[in-house]
Amino acid sequence: MNLQDKKIAVLLSGGVDSSVVLYELVRQGLQPDCFYIKIGPEEEEEWDCSSEEDLEMATAVSHKYGCKLEVIDCHQEYWDQVTKYTMDKVRAGLTPNPDVMCNRLIKFGAFDEKRGHDYDLIATGHYAQTEVDEEGRKWLCTSPDPVKDQTDFLAQIYDWQLKKAFFPIGHMMKEEVREIAEREHLVNAKRKDSQGICFLGKINYNDYIRRYLGEKAGDVLELETGKKIGQHRGLWFHTIGQRHGLGFGGGPWFVVKKDMKTNILYVSKGYDPQTAYKQEFKVKDFHTLTAPLPLNAEVTFKIRHTPEYHPATIEPTGDGEFIVHSSKPIHGVAPGQFCVVYDQQHHRCYGSGEITL
Repeated sequence: MNLQDKKIAVLLSGGVDSSVVLYELVRQGLQPDCFYIKIGPEEEEEWDCSSEEDLEMATAVSHKYGCKLEVIDCHQEYWDQVTKYTMDKVRAGLTPNPDVMCNRLIKFGAFDEKRGHDYDLIATGHYAQTEVDEEGRKWLCTSPDPVKDQTDFLAQIYDWQLKKAFFPIGHMMKEEVREIAEREHLVNAKRKDSQGICFLGKINYNDYIRRYLGEKAGDVLELETGKKIGQHRGLWFHTIGQRHGLGFGGGPWFVVKKDMKTNILYVSKGYDPQTAYKQEFKVKDFHTLTAPLPLNAEVTFKIRHTPEYHPATIEPTGDGEFIVHSSKPIHGVAPGQFCVVYDQQHHRCYGSGEITL
């Protein structure tokens, strides 16, 4: 790809990854335009938010390389679209992933509507790669850094968004990116990576849910015996497979089931209860990135942001849904999670669908 002929927008977040993206492009003689997407919380004074510091960092880095920085306010779109998606899923007892929808709806969505449509490529600091096959199709491909790889967060973007997506540091390991940032004296070279949901900053996820859904107390029962263990404050604060933060004595306890109708949380005892594992589960609304899912063929998948890929086959059920047959039982499979499917070598990503069990 000849980048000299392309109009490039760089999304600066204030973090080290997107800053090194800008350095890499300037090093190649390019002068991209930089954008900071504002999606911070509603009443800033009520939230311990790091967005002000993010913007300061993004401004400093863009000035260092003589690039203009424009702030794009996607606040309303975020709360109308991503927050609504998250709360609807949580209220239904599911386990959503707001970061996945943020990429589709905001970084490559609302931004494109506002400014991105003027550009050929939108460059981000994601740890992911792309490649074009012999038929001219562009694929989303994994990063060589298995811990940092972010293809699972990108597996719901539309094909037209993938065509514009550009990941200049996707072929690097995190340590390389840090080394470049320190060598180039970037202001955020030693800044910690953000953890958790992209817009929450230092806000606790449960506090975020509590703000919108409140609390709804109910019983906690041991699945095997029906014995009451304690009370929960709301099923939406818990996810299948959860072990930490339950606060019940005599454990460890694992969350294995949520009954939304009766408002009962079911738990199992032990470090590895079999009830916390599943080897087969259903997936609906599969979103394809480049080419159709190979059915009844060997693939790999992941259900959460971890370095592990699990071998499996995908069987169609005839109603637009699929059954994933994992080669081994998987811990913590939860409805609402995205099952992200890759080729056998976990290199090319086919896309993702929502787990329904």
